[in-house]
Amino acid sequence: MRKSLSTSLLIPLAMSSAFAVAAPDQVAQRKDVSLAMANDLLNAALTACHADGRTAVAAVVDRGGNLVAVQRDDNVGPHNTLAAQRKAYTALSTKTSTRLLAERARANPDAENLNTLDELLLLGGGVPLKFDGQVIGAIGVAGAGGAANDEGCAEVAINKVLPAVKN
Repeated sequence: MRKSLSTSLLIPLAMSSAFAVAAPDQVAQRKDVSLAMANDLLNAALTACHADGRTAVAAVVDRGGNLVAVQRDDNVGPHNTLAAQRKAYTALSTKTSTRLLAERARANPDAENLNTLDELLLLGGGVPLKFDGQVIGAIGVAGAGGAANDEGCAEVAINKVLPAVKN
């Protein structure tokens, strides 16, 4: 009885694939923002804005800069949705609050060029999310009546949600 060509190739291939297992130290283990955490952060940020009689948009990105969740109050200008996302992305990308980044850009001519990158937005309201010493994402708030108010709502949310997250 003659073996078919496909059978003679498939058996060694199947056997060799059993040995293609990555060593555990080659697999990256990273903390990241979950949808549940993002929603908790957004709820806390908008609640903080509401406490001051303000409305806003808040967005959370994960450690890869991907949008995880966004919430927008009624009657907030549509440009604020994109602004919140870009603030979050900027804070993640630079691992710095966007308020501080904007201040540095105004004071340093070399950093001023950051304004030329379409993805970055150098306005206060974006804050990195840190857990176990790592930046795992960021939150951005826009439309709350200025950069200080936007950042204040984001900081309240972080202080409320991140300390409650268990390892």
